[in-house]
Amino acid sequence: MIWIHSILPAHPSIDFLPPPPSGRSLSKDQMPVETTTAAGSALIKIFGVPVLAGAIAAALGYLFMWPRTRKEAFVRFLVSIITSVLLGPVVVVMVRSWWPDLFESAKDIAGLYGADPALGFLFIAAPLMVMVGLPAWWVMGACVRWLDKRREKDIGELAVDAAAIVRDVRGAL
Repeated sequence: MIWIHSILPAHPSIDFLPPPPSGRSLSKDQMPVETTTAAGSALIKIFGVPVLAGAIAAALGYLFMWPRTRKEAFVRFLVSIITSVLLGPVVVVMVRSWWPDLFESAKDIAGLYGADPALGFLFIAAPLMVMVGLPAWWVMGACVRWLDKRREKDIGELAVDAAAIVRDVRGAL
């Protein structure tokens, strides 16, 4: 840890910092430097898993249908990642509230193998996020085609068309 007192002059706003060891100042060569990556690892935990899940979903989507151009590949990759980042955590929360024992069991299993219980949570959360990102490209394409067919209609007519589709689907079930 870098001892701030040995670098900065005394100032009343930094009185909360601990004094240097044994009351003496350390020279610059003797100062222990401890770098912490807590913020970086927190960002990786928060954003890394959904982004990685989106990338895996895009790769799986490429297995089903190879992109025609580089632009399409990039857009599909980006759409899968954005969908996994935005909707993946929502789906994880929904599944966890509906089936909490699943997540607790996964944490217990991770603990049995000597791993961090958070890894057990990821055993369930990561596949859910991949499943959210996988159909993103096809859903977006279907919406764009549906809107393209109705290009000349206003918002009210689009709502009527959407309600008719919902009625047809409910009637079929």
